[in-house]
Amino acid sequence: MNTSLFTRTLLLAGCLTAAMTSFQAQASGDEDSPPKPDCPKGQVRDSKTNKCVPQLSKAASDADRTDYAYRLAKAERYEEALSLLDTLQEPNTAKALNYRGYATRKLGRTDEGIGYYLKSVALDPNYAQVREYLGEAYVIKGRMDLAQEQLQTIKTLCSTSCEEYRDLAEAIDNASRT
Repeated sequence: MNTSLFTRTLLLAGCLTAAMTSFQAQASGDEDSPPKPDCPKGQVRDSKTNKCVPQLSKAASDADRTDYAYRLAKAERYEEALSLLDTLQEPNTAKALNYRGYATRKLGRTDEGIGYYLKSVALDPNYAQVREYLGEAYVIKGRMDLAQEQLQTIKTLCSTSCEEYRDLAEAIDNASRT
């Protein structure tokens, strides 16, 4: 085999390996898990430059702050997430309210979290993730009827194969076993 053909074969094998890794990550739901926060406290990742910037700088857009707040919340840094959400110029978006609900629910303030989720649903009734989190909050409150309603709505939005449906169905199932 000549060197050029060998090099192309190696490149093709590398591309196939990368594609399979990406496919496996998507099949296991990893694409929906946000990356871990990697900026020092008080900073966010600017999506344009891919660098950490002070959270109050003009370089940090509301979208960057909102997404980074979710990264913080998923890393169990709930108070930091809420503080970052407090810096938004427009805090009343479906995403920001959903993430605020998530952080407050995880801090044990379930009723407050439900309030944020309901505001998010009012802004975007087709947002499957907020319906999943709202359903999980209802499970915590023992309101399985309301959790089931959210599960059925998610089913109409993205079928039974989406991560939101699977996660809420699992939470309902686990709660009904106890």
